[in-house]
Order: sequence, then C-alpha cells, then structure tokens
Amino acid sequence: MLIRMDHFMDLKAAQIAMDLVEEVYQLCRKLPKEEMYGLSSQLKRSSSSIIANIAEGFGRYTYLDKAHHFTIARGECSEVVAYLLVAVRVRLLATQDIQRALVIADQAGKLLSGLITSSRKRAVSHTP
Repeated sequence: MLIRMDHFMDLKAAQIAMDLVEEVYQLCRKLPKEEMYGLSSQLKRSSSSIIANIAEGFGRYTYLDKAHHFTIARGECSEVVAYLLVAVRVRLLATQDIQRALVIADQAGKLLSGLITSSRKRAVSHTP
C-alpha cells in the first residue's frame, strides 16, 4: 500500500525538525542579549535551514535532487549540535539545557538518513 504525502509536513522528519526549531528558539531565549547576532543567530538559522531544506527536497522533481536537499538538512542537524556544544563549552548554556535538543537533532538526523537512502534507491530504480 502506497501512502500519499501531499505536503512536506506529512514527513515525520519535517515534524521532528519543526520540534527542533521550537526547542532551539526556546534555548536562544536563555542566551545573553549580546549573543543575539552571534550564537543565537547561528542556531536559529541552522535549525530553520533543516526544515527549509526538507521542504525544498520534498518539492523537487527528481529523487537525486530530493536526496541532495535531505543531505544538506542532515548536515544542518550536525551544525545545530555543534553550536549547542559550543554554547555549553563557553558556559552560555548548561549541559542539561541542551539534552532535549540533542535528542531531537539525533532523531531528525536518523529520519533524514532514511529519506536520503530511500531517495537514492528510487533514483537508481527510476533510471532508464
């Protein structure tokens, strides 16, 4: 049975990515005001880029294009994790503050890996 997906938010990866955006924005509220244009901005941009690339990949026509954008989104998950670890390392956030975001980023990354693998397999099977 084929499940029809009409919108990128039908993807579990997109739903989890949106959870990550929400968590990142909540964490950024804990950062000092002087980080508004630094770490806070980078965290917000990289987390938002995950969902944006999922949406763009979903809207692409070829499976290779889809896989490419899902791969970029997975890279952005790693970027969010890196910025969160920096925030802890420089003592702007506590380790316990970022735990939920790390779990969500890991979930998103795994789901994106599945989308990448699936899209690449479909690209190969649809090649003339």
